[in-house]
Amino acid sequence: MAYEELRAELEARLAQMQSRLHSIKRDVTREHSGDSAEQAQERENDEVVDAIGNETRLSLHSIQVALDKIAEGTYGECEVCGEDIGLPRLRALPEATRCVNCAD
Repeated sequence: MAYEELRAELEARLAQMQSRLHSIKRDVTREHSGDSAEQAQERENDEVVDAIGNETRLSLHSIQVALDKIAEGTYGECEVCGEDIGLPRLRALPEATRCVNCAD
């Protein structure tokens, strides 16, 4: 089974996530306002941005694992039962590591 279309999608998402993470890092390292009320709001915003950064890092890892599996020839195999994940599931979630039965 050829996964070239999914590989291209994963690579595009990887680039998008890397760009997002770069923007998040830039936002987190910016200087805060001198006004204490504004600083409080900025710190709350920093917490949200940090959470988004953590989610982005997790997505980056999942995408990279999928790309590594494509390179190794093990992409599309369920990590639990070893069965085929199925192309419809991979099209919906290209970084899936489990088949529908094992994902529950």
